[in-house]
Amino acid sequence: MKTIYAIALLVLVGLSIVAYAIQPRREVGGKLLLTWTSDDNPARREQIDLFNQLHPQYELRLDPGNVGMEKVIVQSLAGVGPELFDCYSHAQLTAFVKAGVAWDVSELYEKHGMQVEDIWSVVHPNFIYEGKPYGHPTNAATDAIWYNKKLFRENGVPYPSGDWTWDEFIETARRLTKIDSSGRPAYFGYLSNRTEWYPMIRQFGGRLYTEDGTRCAMDSPECVRAIQLMQDLTYKHKVMPGPNQEAAMAAAGGWGSGVITLFGGGKGAMAHGGRWWLCLLRQYEDLELGVTEFPRGPQKVFWGYGRATLVNRLSPYREQAFDFIRFEHDRPYNELINHQADALAPVIDYCRGELFLRDPEFPHEDYNQTWADVMDYGEPMESSPFIDGREAQ
Repeated sequence: MKTIYAIALLVLVGLSIVAYAIQPRREVGGKLLLTWTSDDNPARREQIDLFNQLHPQYELRLDPGNVGMEKVIVQSLAGVGPELFDCYSHAQLTAFVKAGVAWDVSELYEKHGMQVEDIWSVVHPNFIYEGKPYGHPTNAATDAIWYNKKLFRENGVPYPSGDWTWDEFIETARRLTKIDSSGRPAYFGYLSNRTEWYPMIRQFGGRLYTEDGTRCAMDSPECVRAIQLMQDLTYKHKVMPGPNQEAAMAAAGGWGSGVITLFGGGKGAMAHGGRWWLCLLRQYEDLELGVTEFPRGPQKVFWGYGRATLVNRLSPYREQAFDFIRFEHDRPYNELINHQADALAPVIDYCRGELFLRDPEFPHEDYNQTWADVMDYGEPMESSPFIDGREAQ
């Protein structure tokens, strides 16, 4: 038995040596290597380049191959996790904190004069746990209605001015739904990836969970009313395509299968989405865009969300990694986010000035004030301490 234990010990020591040998070198050209596990959005490259330019003592690198809550937790507990990683919801944040891999940076916020109140509240649940920050948002968003100005003009329909009811919205969408000579829809009045279900149930007074968080409340009359309205947009009012119609339009037009590309290709007069859609819509040079508020029900509630970057508590370079958190709070990063249209800058003040409202490189984008205005009505998705949000969704 002693021999077996000795062999096992030698094997573990050997594996530890191998793991140490193959892990990335912590210095590259005299710079400290930091790793950020995030998606491979092209915008991320420019954000990293700006950080490295402003902080020449570091070499920040993107690791898109290990995105995912489970991967981050396992690797961090094994001592080979990234210094920084993304968080998309309060359910994920809770898991990161309870696993012991997210670092409470409250003291560093205070040391550097950073205030969570300066950050859009819709993303607070993604980085604040029990009143303590564990990182910083990378962006913030509240969805609104994109509209195609050309299709409005061709159909003699006035541009929407915001703060409209569902009845007004449906009537507008009906006037903008056109059938071609073969009897098939040429374009619809409204396109959606069906994320509007959450603000709709909140508008009608519904909730995901009971107030004590112990039970799902989606069977309430308020929720049923909202979901019925959402279904009626397709099957009663016929202003929004069903899944089969979406697939047929994508195949016929050759644009792909996404709602963004369908809208960009002129297959819808209006669409529900965020400012980050511009990352793709800017590619459509002849597309004339406008933005207005999402329709309201008895209550005026829109869907707010965002993404946050957390610091790995188990990294020996966690204090150095906090320099990236400070970077996300400062002007250069926030102005870059707004310029890229990677949603909105996380710090509120940078979404108020003339540079945000009228980017010199995109002077035709005259609707940025609307994106800032709808943030005041954005509400993050509810969560329950007793229910796994990933399973509930």
